[in-house]
Amino acid sequence: MCDQDTEADNESWLALNRRQFTALGAGAAAMTIVPGCMAQTHDGAGAMKVASRAVTITTPDGKADAFFVHPEGGKHPAVILWPDIAGLRDAYKTMGTRLAEGGYAVLVVNQYYRSSPAPILNSLSEWRSPEGQQKLAPMIAAITPAGTVRDAAAFVAWLDGQAEVDTGRKIGTCGYCMGGPFTVRTALANPARVGAAASFHGASLVNDTPDSPHKLLAQTRAAYLFAIAQNDDARAPDDKVRLREAADAAKRPAEIEVYPAQHGWCTIDAPIYDKAQAEKAWGRMLALYKQYL
Repeated sequence: MCDQDTEADNESWLALNRRQFTALGAGAAAMTIVPGCMAQTHDGAGAMKVASRAVTITTPDGKADAFFVHPEGGKHPAVILWPDIAGLRDAYKTMGTRLAEGGYAVLVVNQYYRSSPAPILNSLSEWRSPEGQQKLAPMIAAITPAGTVRDAAAFVAWLDGQAEVDTGRKIGTCGYCMGGPFTVRTALANPARVGAAASFHGASLVNDTPDSPHKLLAQTRAAYLFAIAQNDDARAPDDKVRLREAADAAKRPAEIEVYPAQHGWCTIDAPIYDKAQAEKAWGRMLALYKQYL
């Protein structure tokens, strides 16, 4: 998760890469990925035209604001997108739009709706400041595993009521950082409807609580993608083994891979963003959805 240790890991990694960049000189600039740049994320000529709107969804705990984006015309499989710790903001609207351009009806949710409408922070860099962390601390504390399951059930029900959603096909979900474990809880919330879940640098997927996400896989019917950051793996090398054992015991299809990238590498406004590895992970998510939705 984006805790102090992870931030320290990432700062060290960025400092090393800056020194390497300086040593290489300006001639290498064209070959270097600049972390945190708002890179072009759309897929060009093959992208479908999309429409989007801000929406409000009634949950057992209140009114959740979200961003809904989908192809113009027709019905499409739905995806619930859970943002990282900095919450729903322009970066995730852009990522959700890219997914919609690939033929999905995408609901990008505000996991902090109990505390505030989005955006709460405008970038992941704001979370890295003491002020950003202080602002989010009580909002993070207001999110519970049971509450996330309730939210997910409400989001699935809302999507199934939209004209743009093909209810004859399964729903997918994807989540980043703190949103990673929320994908498992989404699959738990409605096993009959949620067919695929993708977690990117997910936080606390394996822990010793009774409702640890890895212990819930047997109660779901989804196929999984767990894309793990190299520094998260270095801190908890047994997690990928326990995930594999849990998925196998639950007879759940699961692709589990440690990527040569730092925690946060998939988020386009992250200082640690790694375009090459993010594109690889994006491709694996699309393959998962193609097979199981």
